[in-house]
Amino acid sequence: MAVRVGVLGATGAVGQRLIQLLDPHPDFEIAALTASDSSAGKPYQEAAKWRADSAIPADVATMTVGATEPDAVPTDVDLLFSSLPSSIGAAVEPDFCEAGYVVSSNSSNARMAEDVPLVIPEVNADHLDLLEVQQDTRGWDGALIKNPNCSTITFVPTLAALAEYGLERVHVATLQAVSGAGYDGVTSMEIIDNAIPHIGSEEEKLETESKKLLGTFDGASLEHHEVEVGASCNRIPTIDGHLENVWLETTQSVTPDAAAEALEAYPGLDLHSSPDPLIHVFDDPSRPQPRLDRGLGNGMAVSVGGIRSSTFGLQYNCLAHNTVRGAAGASVLNGELLLENGYL
Repeated sequence: MAVRVGVLGATGAVGQRLIQLLDPHPDFEIAALTASDSSAGKPYQEAAKWRADSAIPADVATMTVGATEPDAVPTDVDLLFSSLPSSIGAAVEPDFCEAGYVVSSNSSNARMAEDVPLVIPEVNADHLDLLEVQQDTRGWDGALIKNPNCSTITFVPTLAALAEYGLERVHVATLQAVSGAGYDGVTSMEIIDNAIPHIGSEEEKLETESKKLLGTFDGASLEHHEVEVGASCNRIPTIDGHLENVWLETTQSVTPDAAAEALEAYPGLDLHSSPDPLIHVFDDPSRPQPRLDRGLGNGMAVSVGGIRSSTFGLQYNCLAHNTVRGAAGASVLNGELLLENGYL
């Protein structure tokens, strides 16, 4: 029997992508949708300004949108996927957890909290057991798990694949698609024929979240990785797909051929949304490219190219679909991990 799930913030860009991924999912059944007070009480097809690249699923279109509060969600819903703005998520996600719901959240609030697992399942699935510490500490019957920032998700799997060589220092420059800012985030007059070399708070997220994701959990507490990370984040006029330039210094020497082998061999998981292979490696130095490669692995793969030795050690480019692997798909994959490990 499918697990009954709900989507918090269902009318937004990530909420719509969640519905796209969840409606045909073999393990999950959409049973609740929530949004702002102005949308509550309306059929979803009226409440949502649907902009996804497929039609609204027929069974979802007529569902009534509820308010974003625990009393508005049926008690037989086992898992909630949250795509709420971080300010709203910070206010209401704990209420849902206290009420007994398990929340897999894409919102940025609480990602760095000591007792909240920040998870990319192929990288640090063992951090999920931090939920036991969380429930003991907070007295929750429910639980809260986070996926990281869309740009962090793009390069951290490549670091995990190369960790055997000793991660010492990383510099990353991102070229981020406009969809990462939401429908109203960047106007056409700002971005057409332009690039914007600043995205508020993004650099700090990459620099801190990566160290938590690569850290070590001993069953009681999480120790962050000591790798030094510096980031520069730029908005460019592509629709989807974050391209990133990475310079990596390792304690042990690594050749481009050895790096490519390690990246290609890095395993995925036996979960519905985890692609095989997880990391695609291109020999062509002009790849990956957002328009050509963001859809690899149904949008859940990371692709790498341009691997070479440089003054700073190893240099390469990587790419992932920011609203699938970097947002909605990441939350769904975390939901699958929760199910696999008996937390639902």
